[in-house]
Parts: sequence; C-alpha cells; structure tokens
Amino acid sequence: MSDTPFNYKITAFNTIVWKEVRRFLRIWVQTLVPPVITISLYFVIFGNLIGRRIGDMDGYTYMEFIVPGLIMMAVINNSYANVVSSFFSQKYQRSIEELLVSPVPNYVILSGFVIGGVARGLAVGVIATIMSLFFSGLHMHNIFITLMVVLMSSIVFSLGGFINAIFANKFDDISIIPTFVLTPLIYLGGVFYSIDMLPDFWRTISQLNPIFYMVNAFRYGILGVSDINVLFAFSMLVIFTVVLFFLSLWLLHRGRGLRH
Repeated sequence: MSDTPFNYKITAFNTIVWKEVRRFLRIWVQTLVPPVITISLYFVIFGNLIGRRIGDMDGYTYMEFIVPGLIMMAVINNSYANVVSSFFSQKYQRSIEELLVSPVPNYVILSGFVIGGVARGLAVGVIATIMSLFFSGLHMHNIFITLMVVLMSSIVFSLGGFINAIFANKFDDISIIPTFVLTPLIYLGGVFYSIDMLPDFWRTISQLNPIFYMVNAFRYGILGVSDINVLFAFSMLVIFTVVLFFLSLWLLHRGRGLRH
C-alpha cells in the first residue's frame, strides 16, 4: 500500500468523492428536498409561532437564536445519513470488497467517503441558510469560526456514519443510531434553548453531549453568543475528529464485518 503512486491515490480519492456526490445529486428529490421542507417547518412552528411567546434570548429574537442550531442540525443529519447509507449499500452488495483488495490505501477510501458526506452536509447547510433568510436576517459575527465549525462538525458525523455502517448487519441497523442516539443528542444539544435555562444537573449532562459544543460554537460564529468558551469547543471538535478518524481507520484495517 505504501508503494502506491501518489497520482493513483489522488485518482482513487477523486473517483470515490465524485461517485458519492453524483449519488446524492442523482436522487436530489430524496436527499436535498426533504431537509428543506423540514427546516421550513421548524422555522414556521418554532420560530414564528412559538418564538413569539418566548420572546428574546441572549439579546436576539428566538427565531434568530435557533437559526444556527437548525442549520447545524441539517448539516449533521445529512452528513451522517450520506455516509452510513452509501457505505452500507456497498458493503451489502459486496462491491466494497473490490476497493479493499485494490492497492488503494484505507485512509484514501475513508477520506473519499467522508468528503462525500461533507459535500452533502454542506450542500444542505447552504440550502438551510438560504431558507433562513426568508424568516430572519442573517448575522455573521466571525465567518472563519462559522466555516471551520460547520466543516469539522460535518466531518465528525460523516465518520460517525462510517462507523455505524461498518457495524451494521442489515438495513434496519443503520436507522437505530439516528433514531435512538443522534436525534436525542440533537434535541438536547442546545438547538432550541440556552444551557443557562437548565438546572445544574442537566447543565452538567448537556456538557457531555458533543453536539452541544458544535451548536454553541456555530452560534458564536453567526451571532457572537455562546454558552461555553469557543476555544474549548474547538478543542473538543478536534478531539472528536481525530479519535473517530483513527477508530474508523482501525476498523477498516481490521475488516470488521467487511471481509467474508
């Protein structure tokens, strides 16, 4: 693997990424339209209807406060969904074995699938951002922090989807984690509220939630307000990214559930 020419690695990487991008663009009605509808309903129901009763939060209207969290929620869900469905489909059809026996290094295979998930997550994030303009003004406190947080968060959950796909044995298994783990983490990650509203016990529990750091760092990049130190949130994102990347690489190297 180490003797594989660099140009070959680049070609393999580009091929995997392009295949992943074409995959979700080809079925855009299933991959891009539903998030638009969902995010619009959140804006209407939580932002307009419920937000009027809640009032301001951290100096912003409730609609403005939840916009960063809703955009991040769309990015997380779609980054995760793209990788878990794509990689498991190839695993189920045994076509992944062709990649594993090829001279393509495992880190190139992993990076290709992850970047494909990031592409879909960012595409949906852009659409969600455009949709938010119809409901509230767009603030941009720090564009660098905003872009870095959304990129790293997308990578983290693309890696999470990859790990889920490796351990999944049937199609039902790829829906268990999103339903029973990912969704609760998102709703308890500070998308719809400030951590200052919680009792001490639940405030401590929330700080164990990785999505809490992503949402708050992203909110700081857009609005300039956060419940936690942004540098600490960045540090946590880096840790999550590194740990999940090397765990995914190790599982791929072992061939857990891939080689028969």
